[in-house]
Amino acid sequence: MSGFVKGYETELGQGGVNVSGGQKQRLCIARALIKKPKILILDDSTSAVDTATEAKIRESFGTTLKDTTKIVIAQRITSVMEADEILVLEEGQIVGKGSHEELLAGCQAYQEIYYSQMDKEASAS
Repeated sequence: MSGFVKGYETELGQGGVNVSGGQKQRLCIARALIKKPKILILDDSTSAVDTATEAKIRESFGTTLKDTTKIVIAQRITSVMEADEILVLEEGQIVGKGSHEELLAGCQAYQEIYYSQMDKEASAS
């Protein structure tokens, strides 16, 4: 926000400054960090940011929102790997439940997602 002429008073969207999808996501996350809610629901909240930014966001959640219950809905495995409990859905049905390690050891759907995403990240590096 400090980059905008009016700072926190900057109007966004129609009639205001246009921001990218990633900027919108970061602004919404910043609002959540400031409010420190008891429960926070994040629905694909880092889909428009790069993996380095996503890692910084996850780190800030761990420190700033350590007492907040976080429900994270995500496509990226990296968004949920450190969660206490992960639910894996396939066609609307729960096909796996557990920690990252437990799911990697015993949930075929999770394994397929994990290896396909890790292969893509390795190829991009």
